[in-house]
Amino acid sequence: MSEYIEHNEDGVSVGLVEKKFFTFAEPPNEMLLENGDKLGPVTIAYETCGKLNADKSNVIFVLHALSGDSHVAGYYQGDDPKPGWWDIMVGPGKGIDTDKYFVICSNILGGCMGSTGPSSINPKTDKPYGLDFPFVTIGDMVQAQKKLIDHLGITKILSLIGGSIGGMQVLEWCAKYPEMALSAIPLATTARHSALAIAFNEVARQAIMADPHWIGGNYYAGEKPDLGLAVARMIGHITYLSDESMRLKFGRRLQEKKDFSFNFDADFQVESYLRYQGTKFVERFDANSFLYITKASDYFALDDQHGSGSLVEAFSKAGGKFLVVSFTSDWLYPTYQSKALVQAMKKNGLDVSFCEIEAEWGHDAFLLPNERLAAMVKGFLDRVYNETRY
Repeated sequence: MSEYIEHNEDGVSVGLVEKKFFTFAEPPNEMLLENGDKLGPVTIAYETCGKLNADKSNVIFVLHALSGDSHVAGYYQGDDPKPGWWDIMVGPGKGIDTDKYFVICSNILGGCMGSTGPSSINPKTDKPYGLDFPFVTIGDMVQAQKKLIDHLGITKILSLIGGSIGGMQVLEWCAKYPEMALSAIPLATTARHSALAIAFNEVARQAIMADPHWIGGNYYAGEKPDLGLAVARMIGHITYLSDESMRLKFGRRLQEKKDFSFNFDADFQVESYLRYQGTKFVERFDANSFLYITKASDYFALDDQHGSGSLVEAFSKAGGKFLVVSFTSDWLYPTYQSKALVQAMKKNGLDVSFCEIEAEWGHDAFLLPNERLAAMVKGFLDRVYNETRY
């Protein structure tokens, strides 16, 4: 199951990586979802980097956020303009050191980057699922990931790490499969969405469903709801930033002109930036996947699903070590939500460290270069590795 990825000559990248696929739940043995529906076959796209050691004790499982995918680091080919989405953190000598650890990252169930989702072909109709795709939960996503880990012959995960919706998956793993998780690093995340977070997701979903090209999710044979998805991305992107980051990056600066246009063109730099983000997003993401993933995140409530309403009870079966990280300017998942996780963990006597990192860039801070975060992750992983060899 191991593989070795050559480093680039500069020594800072994992080099070339390959997207792989694992398919399971072939009929009549479909996957049973939390809502009672069955789904199969199910394909999970995944990528690995680093080398799996002989006793398989060096596995790091990275869980991605809403718009991420399995391409966490490295390049598909030498002339790729951009590496994987967390190349700043994953690689030789980095926070997650691929000279030492075997890193796995998979595209979530319901996604659109190789894993089974609404844009996949429904074997019963030979057409894309669209809204015939069943509703999936964070728990369903983790159940599918567990199937992948079993397929790879791995019985213990040294550490699970992820931010935002990826952090929700980390928490779900620790509650659902506590015997497998030796440690976890939930970043900028929460045990349940606030009304504010649900509200922003709902406005984004309505933007998609109001697009005339959405046509009830059956748009795959024609024009796609690009405008609605672009607006949804713009809405989401605002929540990933902060007042301070937007002030520093844009202020009220105009585009390359000295006066207002007195029409609805993008006069301000921030307007142009959001439009650009929306346009780029529709080139790579499926609108229906956006609907399904945001709904899954809204449904997530660790305390209800694993603790009968008690967050302390939700962590009662968890073991291992935890590093919980929040960011001062994250108003989507503010620090008090991370502190609630820490408090529940400590009441269960768990080994937990917590840090609120001073950062002006909002919720997206965990995706941006941060020497303190990288050093903290590296130190935590090294400690866990040295203390929990099995």
